[in-house]
Amino acid sequence: MPRTAVLTSLATAATLLAPGAAPANAAPEPGRDAVREQLAGWAHERVAPGVDLYRGTVRGRAGADHWTLTVRSGGAQLLPEDTARQLAGRLREAGFEPRTERVEWPAGSDRDGLLGLRVRVGVHGGQNQAEVRRKKLTAAGFDALTEWTGGDGTPDTGLARLTVAVVDPEHYDGELDASYGEAVAGREKVTDMARSERALLGLNAGFFVMEPEDGVPGAAAGIAAYDGELQSAATNGRIAAVLRGDGLRPELRHLSTRSTVHAGSGPAAASETVDGINRVPGLIRNCGGVGADRPTEAPRHDVTCTDPNEIVRFTGELGTGTPPGPGTEAVLDAEGRVTAVRPRGGPVPEDGSVLAGIGTGGDWLRSHAVPGSVLRVEDRITDARGRRVELGPRDDIVNGGPQLVRDGRVAVDYGTDGTAHPGNPTAAYTWGIKRNPRTFLGTDARGRILLVTSAGRQPGYSDGLGLNEGAELMRRLGAVNAMNLDGGGSTAMAVHGRLVTMPSDAAGERPVGDGLFLKNTG
Repeated sequence: MPRTAVLTSLATAATLLAPGAAPANAAPEPGRDAVREQLAGWAHERVAPGVDLYRGTVRGRAGADHWTLTVRSGGAQLLPEDTARQLAGRLREAGFEPRTERVEWPAGSDRDGLLGLRVRVGVHGGQNQAEVRRKKLTAAGFDALTEWTGGDGTPDTGLARLTVAVVDPEHYDGELDASYGEAVAGREKVTDMARSERALLGLNAGFFVMEPEDGVPGAAAGIAAYDGELQSAATNGRIAAVLRGDGLRPELRHLSTRSTVHAGSGPAAASETVDGINRVPGLIRNCGGVGADRPTEAPRHDVTCTDPNEIVRFTGELGTGTPPGPGTEAVLDAEGRVTAVRPRGGPVPEDGSVLAGIGTGGDWLRSHAVPGSVLRVEDRITDARGRRVELGPRDDIVNGGPQLVRDGRVAVDYGTDGTAHPGNPTAAYTWGIKRNPRTFLGTDARGRILLVTSAGRQPGYSDGLGLNEGAELMRRLGAVNAMNLDGGGSTAMAVHGRLVTMPSDAAGERPVGDGLFLKNTG
């Protein structure tokens, strides 16, 4: 690979422009090739006709960043004004010199004003020096976190190493395909999936379940469909990418799902809601479900909602047995005929499915899942306008969020996406405002696909991007519409099966739930 280009005159992704370029949040000008303008001078590789890879670095002002201590209250890094002032007062009484820093909602967000205040102590050139002071704070009874300010998201600071793949459907003879690898359950590295798929390029895609206490590890945490088959229910209202046919014209749409199981016909007919697909009954990762979920049916990123009364469908693509637990399961063949009724936990037929019920969901199955009878399951996908989204046999969907760019303008929907948690400003601050590794998907006015990753959480190498910085980056690259995919330790891009990004996890590349893959079809 060519060496990485370093653009030392740039501040952050929010200023990824030469002097005199378009003003902030202006819609793309017709006829302009923003990709060519913005990435001039970056390291470039032609991966295939119609597929170009660019790599470069954007830097903040030299010497702008340092190590410091963020003092928490109740585990929160971002505090209401009164709480922050009280904490600063206690720090002064203990002999420290605190400072309070205001954190505002970034421009282009679906909310504005003050998000909260952080309370900090010290300015240090080295992490070891900061650690010495942290121990003193701990000994004095304070909860302090050692932080590098390059990750704050403050303009004119930080460092971001970016990889940008540009796919031109007019010149690329191939497809963009979504894949979960060998099975819906379980996780695989992007590089391994890319090699299995014989992909030119691959990158991580949607959110997925990491831990058993949140559901089925590796299964999607939001909508997912592959080859026309729905494999995970939506986090209702959250944005997703619909890839039709060859996948080279992604549709970014806010989707919801509603599934129903029907038993019998005529006067004896009965129906019940199917709450989820390929997840543990009662656990809804990222929330956004149906049926009186607690604490909310709205999207709530990185929160697992619960519901004691559910029916969940498991497909033959699950790749493992259904999760055991209290309740009842009905095993169905390919025609929906009930072949067995059993306690929860057992194999899923490759050409059939299993319905698992708990609480009133289990009661419904025990009443209507009679061996030999037929249960019909109907899945319905709709967009934000209530229009039905039909899937063909080659169509895929991957989840993500929040939306970053809409109609050529920065539009980060923290609230409706569930990134902002009511009463907890730290959630949006640490996950959205602060810089992290990121993966983005967008399309420009010419119909080109923009696949973008930023390394992060590595002081001195790359801090990453905040969501609004990423949105501004995508807009300046010419994106008409763009969305955030899974990021953090999941961020990875592979070219010809080889990793071209730097993982943030100490263990290296993280296995993920699914990915997007460019594959030749000619």
